[in-house]
Amino acid sequence: MGSLTAGLLVACCGCGNSASDVAPPTSSPPSACSYEPPTGAIVYVATDGDDERGDGSSSAPWATVTHALDSVADGSTILVRPGEYLGRIRMRGTFDTGVVVRSEEPYRARFRNDGPVMTFYADGRGCQGIVVEGFDIAHSGPGASALVVHIDAAGDGAVSRITLRNNILHDSFNNDIVKINNGISDIVVERNLFFNQTGSDEHIDLNSAQGVVIQDNIFLNAFAESGRPVVNDTSSYIVVKDSNGADDRFTGSRSIAVRRNVFLRWQGNEGAGFLLFGEDGQPFHEVQGAIVENNLFLGDSPVVMRAPFGVKGSRDIVFRHNTTVGNLPSHAFAFRFNVEGSNPRVEGIELVNNVWSDPTGTMGAVDAADDNDFSDVAPDEIGAVSISNNLYWNGGSAVPDDDGEAVNPSDDAAGIVGDPLLGDVSALVVPHWDGSAFADGSTDVCGAFENLVVRYGSPAPGSAALDVADPTQAATDDILGRARSGAPDVGAVEAP
Repeated sequence: MGSLTAGLLVACCGCGNSASDVAPPTSSPPSACSYEPPTGAIVYVATDGDDERGDGSSSAPWATVTHALDSVADGSTILVRPGEYLGRIRMRGTFDTGVVVRSEEPYRARFRNDGPVMTFYADGRGCQGIVVEGFDIAHSGPGASALVVHIDAAGDGAVSRITLRNNILHDSFNNDIVKINNGISDIVVERNLFFNQTGSDEHIDLNSAQGVVIQDNIFLNAFAESGRPVVNDTSSYIVVKDSNGADDRFTGSRSIAVRRNVFLRWQGNEGAGFLLFGEDGQPFHEVQGAIVENNLFLGDSPVVMRAPFGVKGSRDIVFRHNTTVGNLPSHAFAFRFNVEGSNPRVEGIELVNNVWSDPTGTMGAVDAADDNDFSDVAPDEIGAVSISNNLYWNGGSAVPDDDGEAVNPSDDAAGIVGDPLLGDVSALVVPHWDGSAFADGSTDVCGAFENLVVRYGSPAPGSAALDVADPTQAATDDILGRARSGAPDVGAVEAP
């Protein structure tokens, strides 16, 4: 593994006001979104509960999650009964062992507000050691003020060790769905379904962060299915950056892992894409160490994007074992690396063991009349970059190369040209959640995730992707958490 991966394995001791590297937490995805058995004390919250007269028991539940957090012992599980809970939920309290806040029945407890639905702030008590699991979380409708979930470390690390797991996070009517910022560390976002932010904002805005893992999630947009207009004005699904420089304890986000996610159904603006590192034109590298591996990028939408993966003014990013497949009308099929504003140039990019496949033969074309375009990388805006052992397929047509770009398929001396034999995404049914069911027939987020991976990301027998990865640069597992073999496959999926 390269120097970046080694950097991601540096342990965090204290994580105080220094900007030292921190290892992202690790875990493997389960076969389903089943709950772990609760440990410690179990208390209850219900729509007919009472914070003053209740005691948190099954027969006398409390009314709010905030009151429960203020009342429980470390190690407890707070079970929230089905129903709709209106208003802002203030997540707070410092728990060394950790507290789990769980929807008693997955996705049947619904949190709604016309402003921030859930906030993780220090509030004088700190906010550490909290897991939020199994909820349906969204704005109540148009006119809401900004953000659905906000995790803000106040610049000093008072908020950390927060996990968002197996939730449906959707339909912001103002700004991001989830904003995580201001010197944050030790955050895990896993096994969730995200859809429908608003305007030039994101599903996840990760800003001035260290030691954050985003894994095993589904990211899509489905505005019409939510009864909203499709205006194609939203930004990237995930942006990682640093807007405020030295105003908090980190200058540049670092030790970020984006792995084992599925991105699909692009409905955003033509200048954005699925995943972007750097955005604000700062005079420093806005991201300084990240790994992007085992993700599946699906081109199942006719809406044009800039490029599925972008890097602006950032450094030391490994992009490996990802699969991009489909028509994906775009200005660059694979990636765009550039500087903006006062950015230093992009440095230290590694691209290895990926699959880029457009079975329609229009790789990187906005429409059928447009020229194909694999990448957009201006030579004077990029420093060190390595591209090795990737698979390229343009439906039997030539894979596009451009002498004016700094990174091309022809630069890959170990590149493979061949059909990965992946599923046809043209008839894909998005797993939109309508409040009671998933449109694809899945019973939970993990089932929807596995359906997408098996149907559209898995190479068939005879695929050119089989057994051809560089084992010295291989990820240890695949997008489904399965161990890779000694002769690993390129792309996100290791064929059984």
